[in-house]
Amino acid sequence: MRLNRKTMLGLAVAAVAVPAAIAVVPAAQAATGPDVLPLTVTNNSGRNQDVHLYVLGESGGKLGFVTESGTFTPWSGGANPPVPAPDVSIDGPANGASKTIGVPRGLSGRMYMSFGDKLDFKLTQDGGLVQPAPWAAGDANSDVLFDWSEFTYNDSGVFLNSSQVDMFAVPHEVSVTGSNGQTLATGKLKPGGRDAVVDAMRADDEFSKLVQTAADGTVLRVLSPGKGADGGSFDPGYLASYIDKAWVTYVTTDLVVKPFAEQPDKVFKGRTAGDVMTFTDATGAQVATFTKPTTANVWGCDGNLGAPNDLVVGPIARSLCAALQRTTLGTQPAEPSTDSSTFYRNDPTNEYAKAIHEQMIDGKAYAFAFDDVANQESLVHDGNPTSIGITLTPFE
Repeated sequence: MRLNRKTMLGLAVAAVAVPAAIAVVPAAQAATGPDVLPLTVTNNSGRNQDVHLYVLGESGGKLGFVTESGTFTPWSGGANPPVPAPDVSIDGPANGASKTIGVPRGLSGRMYMSFGDKLDFKLTQDGGLVQPAPWAAGDANSDVLFDWSEFTYNDSGVFLNSSQVDMFAVPHEVSVTGSNGQTLATGKLKPGGRDAVVDAMRADDEFSKLVQTAADGTVLRVLSPGKGADGGSFDPGYLASYIDKAWVTYVTTDLVVKPFAEQPDKVFKGRTAGDVMTFTDATGAQVATFTKPTTANVWGCDGNLGAPNDLVVGPIARSLCAALQRTTLGTQPAEPSTDSSTFYRNDPTNEYAKAIHEQMIDGKAYAFAFDDVANQESLVHDGNPTSIGITLTPFE
């Protein structure tokens, strides 16, 4: 069973919400990895700038930071309005070098990496952390080149992913090595992939608004369409015509949803009546209803597409959101579609997610919250890890 990563990261509070992308399974048996898992950061970026690393997260119900050696310390000293957090950055490796830092068991969080300037974090009165949000007007980190990876290390092992749920900025690959000596890696762009994504965005009148640059013209990031809409730079109703068309498809025919690949006989069927889609199970019992989502609901996989961590409503909602993001809803006999060649073929579609997936060597990315539906996510997992890695890869 996979749990929505939205529900378990829980880093940002106050005005900033954590994007969702990590897939987590509940602990079935204790992993035997080390108490402090080595994380090696390798800088192959080709950029001759100082790199600053931050390991931030939640452990034991408290938010805090991790030192280079792997010691977790809860935050303290917040205020209202939020005040600057202490500098807990770790000096990163120079171009062509590596640095190993520790990740303690029981931590769920992020490793931020910034080039040149350090990042600005703030602490709230209730112990929360306000994190960088360059899609928001006035954010102090808007002119900083930075990104992050997300992880969880617990008794089910380690889960590590690169994330483009909020933005696409710093090319990086994630990896895990297990006790069997095998290494799994994902998230690496094709040569020239970063430029190709930016060029694809600039080629579209609407998506070009998502590209953010520094004063000298350096591309800092591409915002996801949801974050662009939140910041007022992207059409808030971009998917409305497609959503309307897909929704009415199921007035006269069933939408078949098979959310569990390992349980192909677990089937739910949906029909729309007006703005409401109602799902029944194999017995004919009504098990879930969804009001037609807005574009914002689709970008966020929330609101009318909210997915609780259960075995019925949540899996259906995840399948619906993935189908709407990939614009396959209304075109396939069953969802989720597992054939990536069917994705992003509608007009309008999510050009952002399409371009990022196209430029990944293995086609895997976390371009939206439920990109793990049909196993399209850039996630590595090992139940008995010996080490993990994040490699900053070339920008060109």
